[in-house]
Amino acid sequence: MSIILITGDHPRHRFFVKNLIETGLVSGWIREKREDFIQRSPKYLSRNLKNLYKYHFNSRAEVEEDFFGFSKIENVSIHKTDKNNLNSKETFKFIIEKNPKLIISYGCHKLSDKFLEFKNSIFWNAHGGLSPNYRGVITHFWPSYFLEPQMTGVTLHETSSRIDGGNIIFQSASSMVKGDTLHMLSARNIKIFTMILKEKLKIINLNKLPKGIAQKNTGKIFKGSDWRPEHLSLIYNLYEDKIVDMVISGEIKGKEPNLINSI
Repeated sequence: MSIILITGDHPRHRFFVKNLIETGLVSGWIREKREDFIQRSPKYLSRNLKNLYKYHFNSRAEVEEDFFGFSKIENVSIHKTDKNNLNSKETFKFIIEKNPKLIISYGCHKLSDKFLEFKNSIFWNAHGGLSPNYRGVITHFWPSYFLEPQMTGVTLHETSSRIDGGNIIFQSASSMVKGDTLHMLSARNIKIFTMILKEKLKIINLNKLPKGIAQKNTGKIFKGSDWRPEHLSLIYNLYEDKIVDMVISGEIKGKEPNLINSI
């Protein structure tokens, strides 16, 4: 057992952890307590926007329940933490005791530079977005907002101090499926990526891990403050959450992903 996982605790993260544990390679899970999955709308919103906000997050919960359910995590040591203690001495001690060859993070907050200096391990990060085009946060929302849902995907890259800017190990992107909503497309991409990574880890040589491919440009780094509830109007009011269908029918056109794979 030579892998430690560092993730959030939402349904998608638990699904990711459960499947990678099934490889028999995972010895520990660092579980960060994330924000509430269904969020309360800001008080300043109009009634219509409050309804959209509620619908958006309730729909996400329903879709992730359908795609991922509740994954019961067994047969692994767990270190529980939160945003403020993710890079703490206690977390670092847990890693030293396990002494993994590979540490894979997904859906947690940023690891400190000091944390990444642990020389015994290689650090990889799974990022819900196709770098370098979509780096940062909420990057499964923005492709649909910019009317290119085909650019929704997941990137596995070497972890570095640059936000989602490390050398790319591999990327995956789901084909467009008729009837998919924004949240369904996001969940489908996470599920496909998880299963691909699971199979790759079964055959990979942990003593000779592949090197990633450098990103050729900086792309766009999305911040949490870039997103506002008003953005939901385009998805749900103007396009009725049918942007995937419009791409399939040819009503909307856009660039196709150029996926990178170094394995």
